[in-house]
Amino acid sequence: MTKLHIYLGVAVLATNGLTALWGAIAWTRRDPSSIFWYLLRTAQVVVVVQVVLGVVLLAGGKKPADSLHYVYGALPLVVSLVCEAARVSIAQAELEGVEDFEALERREQILLARRVVLREMGTMTIGAILIVTLALRAASTG
Repeated sequence: MTKLHIYLGVAVLATNGLTALWGAIAWTRRDPSSIFWYLLRTAQVVVVVQVVLGVVLLAGGKKPADSLHYVYGALPLVVSLVCEAARVSIAQAELEGVEDFEALERREQILLARRVVLREMGTMTIGAILIVTLALRAASTG
């Protein structure tokens, strides 16, 4: 089970690294990529599975070499949740001052939706970068 935890750790690094790279490129190009969201959700699932497995290993009596491993191992889940919460604030901030979205011209609706998606992608990309950093640190303390 410990080897599975190691393999999942590599998967956390790989999936979040790919998500961060794809997101950074798409955000720089101002391209609201739909593939980014599939990559992000996959990376988030891998993080959740990794954290759950870590808790199972801890409950089974396995201890890492450094107790900081717990912090660096759990923080990716926290970062993911905080970034998801930030997405709500982003949409609200962009919609501030818009009384009736349906009353906007179709072009204005599309531009507004695009701004929301690009800001959300930027936030989630930063989150993926943070998760990669934390996962690297977790690997060095495990």
